Amino acid sequence: MNIYIANLSYSVKDADLKELFQEYGEISSANIITDRETGRSRGFGFVEMPNEADGLKAIKELNGVEHEGKVLTVNVAKPKAEKRDFRNDRRGGGGYNSRRY
Repeated sequence: MNIYIANLSYSVKDADLKELFQEYGEISSANIITDRETGRSRGFGFVEMPNEADGLKAIKELNGVEHEGKVLTVNVAKPKAEKRDFRNDRRGGGGYNSRRY
């Protein structure tokens, strides 16, 4: 189960995130998302837990909890949406006066 954690303190590291979730079960991975250019935390991350029941318990227990001065938002991660290729989109344009009567 992939879990999304938002509103993290910028000082939280991957190991801190793993430690926070470890009491709820096995952790496959824990990643803080960082800015490509600066390397600074973007304030959110993901934890992968192989056992769904453990993941759901972690979400229930940690959502809304204060951690390092910030209230966490924890929920099931949604799959990344596919990017639409507007260049090859055949649905047509629109815009001002596109429907003439």
